[in-house]
Amino acid sequence: MSTYRNDYERITKALGFLDNHWLDRPDLEAIAAHVGLSAAHFHRLFSRWTGTSPKRLMDALAHAHARTSLLEGLSVLDASYEAGLSSPGRLHDLFIAHEATTPGEAKARGKGLEFIWGVTSCPFGLAVMLISPRGLSALGFADPGEEMDVFEDLRSRYPAAIFTRNDEQAVSLCADIFKEGKPVPLALYGTPWQRQVWRALLAIPSGKSARYADIAKTVCSAKAARAVGAAVGRNPISWLIPCHRVLGADGRLTGYHWGVERKRSMLVYEAITE
Repeated sequence: MSTYRNDYERITKALGFLDNHWLDRPDLEAIAAHVGLSAAHFHRLFSRWTGTSPKRLMDALAHAHARTSLLEGLSVLDASYEAGLSSPGRLHDLFIAHEATTPGEAKARGKGLEFIWGVTSCPFGLAVMLISPRGLSALGFADPGEEMDVFEDLRSRYPAAIFTRNDEQAVSLCADIFKEGKPVPLALYGTPWQRQVWRALLAIPSGKSARYADIAKTVCSAKAARAVGAAVGRNPISWLIPCHRVLGADGRLTGYHWGVERKRSMLVYEAITE
């Protein structure tokens, strides 16, 4: 218990240091020295507790800061320097890595982006998809007559984008997902925290389940279960990012954006197709 508490205190101290000094981009040795550990020991400890590296965390903080600056009206150049980056090219790389959109696209909230959207049948009713040039950006489910409501729900994530309906493309992509089991490129749009939670969802094997507290432990601390629940609820690509595999603390099915009955069907479908 003493070792656990010491490690917890060191990680908490390191996170506070990074939160205050990420703009200065301290190196691994400097961060490790701040908590009284060797660089190698600290790197292993930090990775075990947070699931990431100090560099990646600083990148995430820079990305979040730049995103806020862009939405507040700063130019891409000014947002780059505000985030401590050497050039707009570095900011571009950071945005592509974190959310598969460019800084300009993020600033415009989808303005200039062109999505194909379509509706097709799937094992769980009607699949409603948003498809960007980089890959699938959203997948939701509807009962007959509800497809336009689901489309409006998904479209609200990109309020200034252009949408063109093409059900044939949705049919083809749906076949890749549900019949062929082919890997589908994903183009995600979300905050660094949300993307970290979504990556944790991808680690839940098919046919298995996890609880919100389990996901929270993976990404930071069990105390963050409520924040994890909010990020799970914002998952834009249902089924492929398997938020349906997350259960309540008591192991029961909990609220699912596309309906608890559909969540149950998904879990049964996976169980019988394993």
